[in-house]
Amino acid sequence: MKALLRLIRPKQWTKNMFVFLPLFFGGSLLDSHRLLAAFLTFLAFCFAASSIYCFNDLVDVEADRRHPVKCKRPIAAGLITKRQAYSLMALLFVLAMVAASIPLLIKGVSTPLHDREGLGGGSLAVVLFYWLLNLAYCAELKDHAIVDVCVVAFGFVLRILAGGLATGTVLSQWIVLMTFLLTLFLSFAKRRDDVLRMQHTGEAPRRNTSRYNLTFINQAITITGSVTLVCYIMYTVSPEVTAHFHTRHLYLTSLFVLVGLLRYIQIAVVDEQSGDPTKVILRDRPTQFIVLGWLLSFLVIIYL
Repeated sequence: MKALLRLIRPKQWTKNMFVFLPLFFGGSLLDSHRLLAAFLTFLAFCFAASSIYCFNDLVDVEADRRHPVKCKRPIAAGLITKRQAYSLMALLFVLAMVAASIPLLIKGVSTPLHDREGLGGGSLAVVLFYWLLNLAYCAELKDHAIVDVCVVAFGFVLRILAGGLATGTVLSQWIVLMTFLLTLFLSFAKRRDDVLRMQHTGEAPRRNTSRYNLTFINQAITITGSVTLVCYIMYTVSPEVTAHFHTRHLYLTSLFVLVGLLRYIQIAVVDEQSGDPTKVILRDRPTQFIVLGWLLSFLVIIYL
């Protein structure tokens, strides 16, 4: 059982919380029907992502066996056979499709798309596309510098798109841009950790790591972090957002975004511990307080 859990990586499921962002920014987080549809979409992405983790470890099994850390992965260590991994991959894919289809049966949610294709039709297609895209990523795309981080960032855009379609929430251009830019920033920070490891060991953790260096990575982090902050500020002061939430005070939450970006850059550049954004969020107390402060301030401003 422990080997299976390590293979499907449940700790990484926190990334799929992005499916709730359309409800959060749309001010519909307290709508029980929409919240249920978003939760089912969250489960669909959890199952789809775990299915991809199985495929990734199958593709990389030989390279993992030569890696000092990845050699402990279940397939590389011989704890799970390839046949078992393929079976689990297929089962998780089926569960993902089932979970993504259930919002079609949920009644009582109003949406402009309802008359045309139902609530879950669009989200089901997005989850399927996400799964196929990540198959291509594991098989080929992850070996190409810049393309790899763009695909990862686009995967998070697909999450919010599926969340919007499942709940009938219209996405603004701001949430799409912010999601892509923020996750691109985090992806470059993660690649920085790979470059440092290559410099220390003389071996590239990924095939494309040699196409990155610290100068490029540092500039990429600076650019994406800066544009993310500017995009968020423009979102908070945009006329359509202030009219939708009936408040002009959302700009105050940008202070938490600024401090959060600076803290993550500190972790990446000073502490050199940006290899896993999920671990940073789950373990770094300052980051947790910053995220909590932003969340509470945003909730107070738009819901009270």
